[in-house]
Amino acid sequence: MPHLGDTTSITPAAERRLGDRIARELYRDPDYLDDAVIGEYVQGIWLPLMAAARARGELPPELDAQYAWRVLLGRDRSVNAFALPGAYFGVHLGLVGVVTSRDELAAVLAHELSHVTQRHIARLITRQNEQTPWLIGAMILGAMAASKNPGGANAVIVGGQAVAAQTQLNFSRDMEREADRVGFGIAGQAGFAPQGFVSMFEKLQQSSRLNDAGGFPYLRSHPLSTERMADMQARIPGTGAATPSAPADAEHPLIAARARVLSNPAVDALRHWVQEAEPARLARQPAALQAGVLYAATLAASRLRSFDQTDALSQRLREAARSDAQAARQVRLLLAEIALVRGNAAQAMVELGPQWSSRSRAELLLAVQAQLALGRADAASQSLQTWLADNAGDAQAWQWLARTAAAQGRMVASIRAEAEVNIAQLDYVAALARLKAAQDMARSDPKAGDHFEASIVDTRARQVEQLLREQALER
Repeated sequence: MPHLGDTTSITPAAERRLGDRIARELYRDPDYLDDAVIGEYVQGIWLPLMAAARARGELPPELDAQYAWRVLLGRDRSVNAFALPGAYFGVHLGLVGVVTSRDELAAVLAHELSHVTQRHIARLITRQNEQTPWLIGAMILGAMAASKNPGGANAVIVGGQAVAAQTQLNFSRDMEREADRVGFGIAGQAGFAPQGFVSMFEKLQQSSRLNDAGGFPYLRSHPLSTERMADMQARIPGTGAATPSAPADAEHPLIAARARVLSNPAVDALRHWVQEAEPARLARQPAALQAGVLYAATLAASRLRSFDQTDALSQRLREAARSDAQAARQVRLLLAEIALVRGNAAQAMVELGPQWSSRSRAELLLAVQAQLALGRADAASQSLQTWLADNAGDAQAWQWLARTAAAQGRMVASIRAEAEVNIAQLDYVAALARLKAAQDMARSDPKAGDHFEASIVDTRARQVEQLLREQALER
């Protein structure tokens, strides 16, 4: 009964506003990454967890409607995930790259989801009743800065008292156990193997021992004790000692490989991934992981612009992944991406196939880029508008719509789409500036846009002005 006796003083609306403020800074972080392929894979795990939380009654309708429920990816190579006020969640590529199955990744996401459904963050803020929520927000941002550059935290955390207070933001052991227990139930109902919790805790504990530099890991640390692992193991009926989860399917090693490459784009690292695919080294890898090694090598070779190697590796990758439909699809997406890098949009469309699905964000964004390069801006625009009708918060889709509108000569629509990018990333000041620029263009150049588009711009400008007024009242 997650909300029985809930004495939090911060409302869900106030918590969401605090989360918006923090998320706005995350979107500006150079490490923020909107990778459609990994993002789609994570969403394929996240959405069943959300559905299971609703079915179990862990997610009341008022929280469901009020909170953001957004998962953001970061290039950070540390093995970490975190929850923020208002149901914003962060997942490091280092975590995606180290897990060996969907079940393990689901365990972490279910744990973080449970911190929010149980309102642990709100309860912590209530506990700090001497501090305003906005000061706590600054402390959280400072903790993020400290995780990358301890010296840079001083730009956000001011004074020794704030530094001392930030340590109190760690979730208590009771809250961690509660998130374990509730998350375990959510993941199980969503169809994920319970053993993923145990093996994931083992990985996080090992990572903590190897990489702990004493920094503050976002909102909480993970003191993953053997007692917590034992508790999860005891909840699995009919099992003995904990054993690592095996990969659930052939797709996951490819996604993990992509995360490892994208999290470390340095030249030496890219060369390392290519070398790992040499036949003698590859033979030492388990058969289930060889396709992942080849995927990493193919992507790395393309980033090095060594396209002869890319071609040779891609053929080996196709062969290694052909027996599994989802893995084969991931290979096609990668090869379409590489074809676009090489300026071969026609080949990218061949890889996507004539029946590519506009319901898949990864396929959609690749197809739009290819269509634009082939001079098919009208088709690209239609596909994007259909997608955005149901996914209005997709900043990258709005960015591509801005480009397609510009290619069509619809400059007011292009600038308005750029403003929608800012709105999706919670930067209302920049959005209003763009909308006013679109208004000025519509008045001065009737050919730049039609009356309907100008009306949309006027409406959106008023809406953003209202959002800015509300922000001003909160300060």
